[in-house]
Amino acid sequence: MLLAENIRMAFTSLLANKSRALLTMLGIIIGIASVIAIMTVGNSLSSSVSSEMQSVGANNISVYLDVREAEKDDREDGVSFGGLPTGKITEDDFITAEMLQELVREYPDLIETISLNGAQIGSGAIEQGKKTFAVSVEGISSGYLEANPIHIVAGQSFGEREFEEARRVCLIEDKLAKKLFGEDPAQAIGRTVTVKTYDRVLEFGVSGVYENAQGQVFSFGSEASYTCYVPLSASNEITHNKSYTHFDVVTKLGVDANDATRKIKEFMNGYYRTNDRVTVDAFNMKDVAGSLEKMMSSITMGISIIAGIALLVGGIGVMNIMLVSVTERTREIGTRKALGATNASIRIQFITESMIICLIGGAIGVALGIAGGSLAAKAMEFPARPTLSSILGSLLFSLAIGVFFGFYPANKAAKMNPIEALRYE
Repeated sequence: MLLAENIRMAFTSLLANKSRALLTMLGIIIGIASVIAIMTVGNSLSSSVSSEMQSVGANNISVYLDVREAEKDDREDGVSFGGLPTGKITEDDFITAEMLQELVREYPDLIETISLNGAQIGSGAIEQGKKTFAVSVEGISSGYLEANPIHIVAGQSFGEREFEEARRVCLIEDKLAKKLFGEDPAQAIGRTVTVKTYDRVLEFGVSGVYENAQGQVFSFGSEASYTCYVPLSASNEITHNKSYTHFDVVTKLGVDANDATRKIKEFMNGYYRTNDRVTVDAFNMKDVAGSLEKMMSSITMGISIIAGIALLVGGIGVMNIMLVSVTERTREIGTRKALGATNASIRIQFITESMIICLIGGAIGVALGIAGGSLAAKAMEFPARPTLSSILGSLLFSLAIGVFFGFYPANKAAKMNPIEALRYE
């Protein structure tokens, strides 16, 4: 009953001074809104990255040749792309098809398929009348299509015969198909494209047209470059290459990616035990996703802590206005104490009022923070994901601020001498 009475008195006091109460809450509102908005955007970004990783296969394992640490220190260029060093790895060090076959035989319960993206045939150009379109021709294995699903919008993807017979067929991007053969992608099927590289002229029949899911085209200078996929067997036949610097493993369902990564890495390094320059390293997408989520969570938390400084400023404002309130209500305090109110009841009365101010400010801040965070996430094309834990945590922190910064004014009111309080003008 005493708590309900204190809450009623707190609301009566706030309604009597609406403008002052709103200005007092402003620091709390800004602080809570900032924290919630930042955490909403951070959670949205983390969830989107995690979903994207899952879509490309969280259990996929990337295995690649790497220069040993001692060799890295001695490298003159120090340049690497995507974890693949450009120096000190020769063709004699490359991973061979026989090594991959042995790997599959060693771990049939772990490996679903091997994904290979062979050395590029090269960058070239497709000429159509007076127009020239830059393309990058890449050889891929059947496992690559399983590890990296390609959405075919016209025609069909490569089948077993295309790989077995090293057929000169290709998959081209929808944007390129429209530029070459018209708006309907189906018009490209069965047509022939001629790719001119710096050392050869290649002809491929268009087997299928795929959608560029990212909606982006690589650019070199002012010229856009499209990716054209061909069967790896055809690529190997053209480049006379049957060895690789990297490959991906698609694991079977239920396989622990970290355990599989360790076993595959140990097995492949068996071939390089006597090689003092090159080693094999591996990572899985689950590790990458976990690292990214951890990094983004740390960044979000750091920025939230900085934004939380506004809460401390708001708390100081609450303490200041509560001191003013205590001074204004000195005679009221004296009257209550003269009628028998205890120090504890006076203290609870003012702490309750401070908590109500902070709780209302926190609730408004949460609403504004969710709205602002959702708008920011939508602008970045991420789904808004405010979490219940951040909302409850912010409200509880608001109450804690109310208790902490309201205690001093409340204690000052509780310790007033009733006689002096009644004499106060």
